[in-house]
Amino acid sequence: MPSTSIAFGTILILIGILGAIAGYLNGRYSNTALIPAAFGILMALCGFIAWKMPNLRKHLMHGALLIALLGVIGTLFSPGIKNFLTTGHVDDTTSFVAQLSMAAVCVLFLILGIKSFIDARRNRDVT
Repeated sequence: MPSTSIAFGTILILIGILGAIAGYLNGRYSNTALIPAAFGILMALCGFIAWKMPNLRKHLMHGALLIALLGVIGTLFSPGIKNFLTTGHVDDTTSFVAQLSMAAVCVLFLILGIKSFIDARRNRDVT
């Protein structure tokens, strides 16, 4: 699971950087475009520390899943997504795609993490 956290964190970092670059090229640069990168850094950091300190792995992976959950909740309540859900109209395509990508990556990470915890519990109960 730590390697999954690092991989998904890296994807979020790329989403943030590419979103910031695309916003800059479209003349709509904002520091908030780097929010996915901040979530990605925290998620990857949890993965790296869990890799180096196996005794903290369970706690750090729970932390990474909490970061992903906050990412999903934060994106669903962002103005761009709320505007799309209420009006069906997208004001800024670049930020909308970045927000939707961040939500999708975080949801997928949550699914994989929950499945991993369920599998670990089943394996522990068997022995």
